[in-house]
Amino acid sequence: MRTRPGPPREGPGAPAPPAGLPPPAERGATVIPDRVVERIAAQAARTAQAGRAAVPPGRGGATAPSASAAVRTGSVRLHLALDLPYPTDLPRVCERIRQDVAEQVATLTGLRVGEVTLTVRRLVTAAGAGRGRVR
Repeated sequence: MRTRPGPPREGPGAPAPPAGLPPPAERGATVIPDRVVERIAAQAARTAQAGRAAVPPGRGGATAPSASAAVRTGSVRLHLALDLPYPTDLPRVCERIRQDVAEQVATLTGLRVGEVTLTVRRLVTAAGAGRGRVR
C-alpha cells in the first residue's frame, strides 16, 4: 500500500489553510435561519422535559414542546411552550429546562442565547388521579 505525502500541517492534526483563500474574517458569515434554531430548541426542550420533568403517560398525555426563535447578529431569543407534570416544583424545573435548552442551542449553533422564555401550556396529572370528586 502506498501513501502520498499530504500538505504540511501546523500544530497537531491541523490541516494547512488552502492556498489562494482570503483570511477567515473576510470569507463571510454562516447564517443559521430562525426555523433551524427553532427545531434545535424544540428537540432540546423534549430532551430536557424527559430528563427533568417526566410527564406521566396516559390519555391526554403531554404534547411535544414547541419553540420559536429570533436570531439577530450572533445571538438568539427563544420562546418555549411545553407541558409539565403535576405536582412538581415548577420554578426549579423551569429554570433547569431553560438552562439545558440554552446550553444545547449554544453548543450546536455557536450562537449566544440571550433570553429563554418558557410557557407552561398545561399541567399533566397521572392517569388515575383525575377519577372524579371524592365524597
